[in-house]
Amino acid sequence: MKIVRFLFFTLFIVFQNEAYSAKAPEIINIRQRPDSVGLYEKFEVSLEMKCEFINPFDPADIDIQAIFTSPSGKKWEIPGFYYFSRATLWKIRFSPNETGKWSYSVKVRDKNGETTSSVQSFVAVKSSKKGPLQVSANKRYLKYSDGSDFYGVGLWYNDGYEGFGSGRIMKEELDNLKTLGVNFIGTYITPLETMGSGLGRYDQNICGRLDEILEMCEERDMLLSLNLWFHSYLSETVWGGGNVRWYTNPYQQITSAKDFFRSDAAWKYQEKLYRYFIARYSYSRALAIWFVVDEVNGTDGWVSGDSLSASAWGQKVHNYLKTNDPYNHPTTGTRSGGVKEFWHQGYQTFDIAAREIYEAQGFQINKTSTIDSAAVNPLKSSYSNYASENQKLWHGYEKPVVNGETGWDHTFFEPSMPGYLAMYHNALWVTLATGSAMTPFWWAYSGLLNDNILTSQITSIRKFTNQIHFDKLTNIKPAGIKTTRGDAYAIQSNEVVFGWVVNSEADVAGVNITLSGIPSGKYKLKIFHTWRGAFIDEKEVECINGSVSLGVPYLRINGSHASYIGQDVAFLLELIQEPVAVPLKAKGRPLAK
Repeated sequence: MKIVRFLFFTLFIVFQNEAYSAKAPEIINIRQRPDSVGLYEKFEVSLEMKCEFINPFDPADIDIQAIFTSPSGKKWEIPGFYYFSRATLWKIRFSPNETGKWSYSVKVRDKNGETTSSVQSFVAVKSSKKGPLQVSANKRYLKYSDGSDFYGVGLWYNDGYEGFGSGRIMKEELDNLKTLGVNFIGTYITPLETMGSGLGRYDQNICGRLDEILEMCEERDMLLSLNLWFHSYLSETVWGGGNVRWYTNPYQQITSAKDFFRSDAAWKYQEKLYRYFIARYSYSRALAIWFVVDEVNGTDGWVSGDSLSASAWGQKVHNYLKTNDPYNHPTTGTRSGGVKEFWHQGYQTFDIAAREIYEAQGFQINKTSTIDSAAVNPLKSSYSNYASENQKLWHGYEKPVVNGETGWDHTFFEPSMPGYLAMYHNALWVTLATGSAMTPFWWAYSGLLNDNILTSQITSIRKFTNQIHFDKLTNIKPAGIKTTRGDAYAIQSNEVVFGWVVNSEADVAGVNITLSGIPSGKYKLKIFHTWRGAFIDEKEVECINGSVSLGVPYLRINGSHASYIGQDVAFLLELIQEPVAVPLKAKGRPLAK
């Protein structure tokens, strides 16, 4: 009898354990913060749950999905994610784009089943925030989600992502950049998967540091271009030195570096990685661009693997983000900055066509080590390089154009030389006048360069671009432009014409400019002193039969101050809308036809 009772008790315990282990997941508590949130600001849900899993990052083990319903009835599917802290392991982040009462429910699934929470709610109210970045309807520029204008002014500012509060991006430096007029930075990250965390698991120190950087940018209304794959982490042999970091990449456990782009096993882990990026970070209005890969040709998968597979991989990542990112952040990616490194497939694929330019890597450049006796003027060759590459992108791809990485010390002038400042100044203006949606992504924030690139020149181009409603421009194309001396570039639309005139051999004082093929009508002409950062002349001009002539003023000594126009000038032509005639009325009645 004792044996029978013992066996019965044992079977009862086993049955109870099996019954418990097979129990569907349970949501114990839902905490939301706050109950009322501004448009485009973070609404965060923290979950306490009982569930069964092995890897908390793997949606095949434990999957969290929230369905948000807007006041107008639109449904948003937002994934949850694992977040390590003392109190909470799971979070959902969302950013509303409509005012009014929102509702949501949370569904949790593990291997034992699924459960759905009761319906929760919060209220979204008006705010001063503009929302995340989008491609404009005109396909050439970018805008904020609320329709506000955007022209990007910024540079690469890399962090290091060593842990909470320990990276190189500093609040006080972001404050300084903001005062200059910078509204975006680019950065690459240490991969979330490390040899320490293991493949398919994401280092929470690195994840937390990215949270911090996005929050710092949000507080300053700045944007972040986030590079997901920096070439060195996919390089085992290419370029050497610090460009080789494949040895730190846990993907080596399932594929070789040369096969990374075409490995099915690697892609299965990447899908979960990109899902985590979307779940944790895509809510942020500070997240500007998914910069999928920087310098794809700096990887073994391109050099010793298959460059066509690398391009197909870029298409696959882009497609995944377009399908699963509810906020539709734009994508981009680059090949390196040599003259032959033109990535046609990448420019076709991504939302933004990003061409790198490193002039000493095969571009036209003065190679004599002297200026006076050389046939090639280093300033002229430099801005001509940017102009020709931008024009290729403009005519080849109907999408926003940027220079995704450029500058550094791959130039004729060394950093800290006055000529380097002039070259940087010219790059800012020639890219604007040949259709760029953002200033060149200069590499990179550092003591080597900042004396020259973090100057009032950034502020000057910000003042000028603030006058243009890029998102509202229609029928945009390069303008026909000629000048009596030097070179000239311009972009025209039905609303405005803007351009840049430069003479690297002397100056532009008294230069005559002729524009052709622009809409006829009366325009307000505004001449901008690019070095001073001010409009210096304004008058009305008329375009007849699509042609108009402009003149650059002479500046002379005024009192005890010398005024010099310099070697370049920008201009803005704003179409003056003629008043619409209103039919007269007689004694309150319309006139007879």
